[in-house]
Amino acid sequence: MPELQRTAARVVVFQRTPPWVIARADRAHTPREQALFRRLPAAQRLVRTGQYWSREARPRALIGGGLLRRLFERQSLRTLQRQVPDPELRAQLTPDYAIGCKRVIVSDDYLPALTRPNVELVASPVAEVRAHSVVDADGTEHEVDAIVYGTGFRVMDLPLAHRLTGREGRTLSERWAEGGAQAHRGTTVAGFPNLFLLLGPNTVLGHSSVVLMIEAQIGYVLAALGAMERAGAGALEVRRPAQDAYNAQLQAALTDTVWNAGGCRSWYRDEHGRNVTLWPTHTLTFLRQMRRFDAAFYELRTARREAVVGAR
Repeated sequence: MPELQRTAARVVVFQRTPPWVIARADRAHTPREQALFRRLPAAQRLVRTGQYWSREARPRALIGGGLLRRLFERQSLRTLQRQVPDPELRAQLTPDYAIGCKRVIVSDDYLPALTRPNVELVASPVAEVRAHSVVDADGTEHEVDAIVYGTGFRVMDLPLAHRLTGREGRTLSERWAEGGAQAHRGTTVAGFPNLFLLLGPNTVLGHSSVVLMIEAQIGYVLAALGAMERAGAGALEVRRPAQDAYNAQLQAALTDTVWNAGGCRSWYRDEHGRNVTLWPTHTLTFLRQMRRFDAAFYELRTARREAVVGAR
């Protein structure tokens, strides 16, 4: 949106729910810092490590709430107070739910862009789109010549899932339509041999970089393929009881988090109110969990499916 504000003559922003905004704090490194990083790579790694652990501290605020969450919210509200001087506009941009319940916007220019004279904030959802205008829920018509429409929020409604058919003759989308998207460690799905997912159910993060999750999953998949090769197996499939137990534990861990109980509706949860998107705790927990391929939870079959190899 800030880029649109800089290039368009007029921008109308339709807002159903105000977001929490925190500063990006993404400054350019000085020439002196760059020279230091070149001469001493350990210094750069130290900075990156500090950034990682500062993000790992956020789940304490998002999971446990209490004082840490209030401090997190207060920091965001101070940013809003500083960047939006108009009290009426600021009131429209003040969230009424716990921080983290929806995706937090990390930006230094989103709020300032909303204060510019060529930007109008409409604190009302879109009710109708006409040939040359957009009508909001209050019935006001706004003439426009282009629409920037945010999509992609049904994150587990994967187009590919309609084309993946499992061992029982049902597609992955049909299976997930029954009880929500589920996988073992967000990577393998019961009934779908040799299917490996990256960023599958409950592997997205609300506080840090998903690159960590992807790298951990790749290591897990490679270990699974190694187990297949050593056993001379042609197929590998997670056992349904193992998958069910894993997901029951996940959902229990998510119950009291801000993502489930923060007082908002978000794309983290499916139409049944089940959080099928987010990992419920620190990334370090997931990384440790994925270090070893848990072969006991899998069936390894020969290429001709005539036996189960090396599984209890």
